[in-house]
Amino acid sequence: MESDEEEEYTLQGPVDDEGFPHGHCTLAYTSGDKFEGHFDHGAKSGKGCFHFYDGSKLEGGFDGGLLQGKGLYTYEDGSVLKGVYIDGELNGPAEEFNSEGQLTFRGQYSDGVRCGFCWIYSADGGCICGDVNDEGEMSGKNIAYIYPDMKLALIGSFVDGEMVKGKLAEVVGISQDRPQFKMVSDGGIFKCDVSTGDGISSDPQLPDPYEQQMVYVGASTIQGASEGLFMKVPVKEDKVVAFYNGLRLTHAEVDARDWAKNGNTISLDEEIVIDVPPPFDDTKHYRASLGHKVNHSFCPNSKYDLFQHPRFGFIKCIRTIKPVSADEELTVEYGYDHHGCGADNPDAPEWYKEQMKSLKGKN
Repeated sequence: MESDEEEEYTLQGPVDDEGFPHGHCTLAYTSGDKFEGHFDHGAKSGKGCFHFYDGSKLEGGFDGGLLQGKGLYTYEDGSVLKGVYIDGELNGPAEEFNSEGQLTFRGQYSDGVRCGFCWIYSADGGCICGDVNDEGEMSGKNIAYIYPDMKLALIGSFVDGEMVKGKLAEVVGISQDRPQFKMVSDGGIFKCDVSTGDGISSDPQLPDPYEQQMVYVGASTIQGASEGLFMKVPVKEDKVVAFYNGLRLTHAEVDARDWAKNGNTISLDEEIVIDVPPPFDDTKHYRASLGHKVNHSFCPNSKYDLFQHPRFGFIKCIRTIKPVSADEELTVEYGYDHHGCGADNPDAPEWYKEQMKSLKGKN
């Protein structure tokens, strides 16, 4: 029987003849944690909820002082873990969701550690799956990254969820919650290849297999533009279709140089800008990713979005915002900062300002 004598607390609620909580009570601990629920002579029994000092909480059914059966842990950021508890430890199937309700993990736990075959999902639609190691990490020689279409995968060596080297495979089915694969002969070998400020890719001519099935480069239909990016197949809205990888520069580096050099730059976050400078803007020199070929429109069919890529790392992608037909050109709204960028401090490129003037004139 747990009597909560290990830590001092303030009690609100009824007690038994020996002074132990008995009935529905609230215990406020000196650590800042709080428990609210039913007690049976000092032991948590029935429904209850721990409210921890950091804002997280754990709720479920207690028996003999310990959480038993289904439990729900809510992290301080609003993400949640739903699992099965035995004697206060996670043991059995579990699912985790981010603060927006998107599934981020599905698998098993043993004594509080992930075990067996597990799935880890990214908000961008991709996922990693395989048998975790003894520490619960997605590490091993037979781990798979599956692209957002759930049709193509890269299978190989991973360390704690990051691909070291993988080969291309097709997902041909799922049996007992495990994907079944067919290896693609001559599909290439893909390595973790995160760019730097000096190197864009160790294999700039190796195309991304997912992107290769989705898009192609052609003469743009937009006046004044040269090349553009087009769909090979029709897609619905909210579909990742291309990736935007490039050199990783700082905002200070980009802002300090002439604006003419910033034609293929895109902000990744508050620190990093992705750049595809000459000669890599030409597919003769670089075709590992093609997102930089997408042209601007004030009425776009796509947008830039974040993506965790197994080969390129944290980059941007092109995601549709409406259905796009086969052979239709992809467009995004560039959204230039009108407060000035680059050494010459222009509002934006001249062609962009001209398009904006034309658009305002029509309105």
